[in-house]
Amino acid sequence: MRIVINHLTRMQPGYICAAGIDLKTGNHVRPVLNGRLPAGLLKRNGGVLEIGAVIDLGTTKAAGSAPEVEDRNFSLENVKLIERMDPEPFWELLEQTSATDLASIFGPSLQVNGNTCAVDLHSGNASLGCLVPSELPRLSTPFGTSVKIHATDGSFRPTLPVTDLRFFEEDFQTPNLAAVALASRRMRSGDEVILSVGLTRAWRKPNDTVSRHWLQVNGIHLKQDPLGEAFDDL
Repeated sequence: MRIVINHLTRMQPGYICAAGIDLKTGNHVRPVLNGRLPAGLLKRNGGVLEIGAVIDLGTTKAAGSAPEVEDRNFSLENVKLIERMDPEPFWELLEQTSATDLASIFGPSLQVNGNTCAVDLHSGNASLGCLVPSELPRLSTPFGTSVKIHATDGSFRPTLPVTDLRFFEEDFQTPNLAAVALASRRMRSGDEVILSVGLTRAWRKPNDTVSRHWLQVNGIHLKQDPLGEAFDDL
């Protein structure tokens, strides 16, 4: 199975989550192990994972359940880097696999919850997708400890956490303010944006009564630099 990486997510220090688009089907795929993916798989750490990388996972096995239907088990020893897709075809792939509304991606189980959105346990059509927002998104860094994006599809207007690891320093905790500023300038200048969106693994917020899958933004892609090569120099 060959996928093109368009989600690269920070987890706790030393670990990441990655997902991509299956070149045969156009569906999203999340490669999973028995444990978490180590950050050593990142290209910058000598591995193979970066935005736009075409990865051969070898033989995979379906391992998901609603809403995480994209999960597929794979073996690290079988992973091969084929190439890095050129910017233009990568952007075209994002466009071809994008929706203009969140309900088309996640289904009717996605509901407003406070100033964000969530899906209940064992519900929903998917946990990954690409969204073309209906209005210009806005980035912010509340208290300098997180990165948020204010986005809308015309129906939902959530404020979402950004987990795109390019917007954080090497510790995966500190916001990369230069990256936030660069993306903000480009969006304000009229650059088109596609968001790689996803649902978290289920967890319970302190003020909630049950665990839910929470909406977040795993990747911010800009048409003039869809691979985010400018972020590499920040």
